[in-house]
Amino acid sequence: MTEQNEHSIANFAALKTAIVNAEEESVKALLTKQPMQDLEKSYLIDLAKLNSNQAILKILEDIPVKK
Repeated sequence: MTEQNEHSIANFAALKTAIVNAEEESVKALLTKQPMQDLEKSYLIDLAKLNSNQAILKILEDIPVKK
């Protein structure tokens, strides 16, 4: 596994944790304005919906999707 892949996996895990813990500022800090794969984005949105956190949900919905 490359260093970039390890970083991406760790970042995604931290992002999931921040969403579950409703840490809006952490979610913002972990997200970059770079596009995300549709599957990743939809997974994170579903996770945010489980917590009914509208602020985090809005942040996630605004993420661009990779084409």
